[in-house]
Amino acid sequence: MSARRAGLALALLFPLSAAAQGSGFALDAAIGYQDLTSAKDSAKAVFDGSSGGITFGGGLRFGVSDHLYVGAFARYFSKDGERVFVASPGGEVFRLGHPLSLRLIPVQGTVGWRFGEGSLRPYVGGGAGITSYREESTVGGVTDSVSETKFSAHVLGGVEFGRGSVAFAAEVMWTTVPDSLGVGGVSQLYDENNVGGLSIVGKVVFTLGGS
Repeated sequence: MSARRAGLALALLFPLSAAAQGSGFALDAAIGYQDLTSAKDSAKAVFDGSSGGITFGGGLRFGVSDHLYVGAFARYFSKDGERVFVASPGGEVFRLGHPLSLRLIPVQGTVGWRFGEGSLRPYVGGGAGITSYREESTVGGVTDSVSETKFSAHVLGGVEFGRGSVAFAAEVMWTTVPDSLGVGGVSQLYDENNVGGLSIVGKVVFTLGGS
């Protein structure tokens, strides 16, 4: 699934929400930090000791009741590094000087539960969807890329504060992308095949109707 298709899928949801004001719809914009926890060793080797970076995106939520909600979201994560050679797990990492970039775009649906009734509302949720994975590298002036779309799932928890048409939220999410492609070609060495992990984001929530 390309970034264009992921963006189109999310864009199609926005007119639907605008037409359904008063039915408990809300939009959110999110930005924060994502760590490739499930492929930490591979990521640190390829990305010069770092396994995470900035993630951002947006989502749509519909309140089925005062507590139950369903929603969908898309996020974007990218990071640049270089190809490496590692002889054995725990061995020295030799940088080869060939640029490599990674891009992840998860598009997922969520079912969740919001607690309380006031201006401070904790919430939990979980769901599944797909994650678009793209790895691009340049060797000797020739650029190669690999793109895959994989099943992914998540669980999340957070707290939303504020009332009225604008509120704010802090959220922690764990994502799994089983059997996804390796990071920088060293994932087989480290026995890592999942580019999921932990993310922490802040969100601005725009309520279009309902609670």
